[in-house]
Amino acid sequence: MSIPQLLVHDKGDNVGVVVVEGVKAGDELFCVVTEDNSDFKIVTKHDVPIGHKIALSDLAEGDTVIKYGEDIGRMVASAKKGEHVHTQNLKTKRW
Repeated sequence: MSIPQLLVHDKGDNVGVVVVEGVKAGDELFCVVTEDNSDFKIVTKHDVPIGHKIALSDLAEGDTVIKYGEDIGRMVASAKKGEHVHTQNLKTKRW
């Protein structure tokens, strides 16, 4: 049994959350979807700190980001599958 490095809570999420330290560009991460305990692998394109997000598919500027099955904001710059998603390319829709 492998230990998850990326968690996805809902099948509809388009980002996952890094749950281990030391994720480096080029790492193949073991991902678990907690909704149904399914799993998959994804290669990260950047170093990503614990608690930060990784795009599960290509996200374009203006796309809605879904985490935990909820709308958490919109992309203000694109991110390809496996890239870091954080304040440099994601902003809240609140203001």
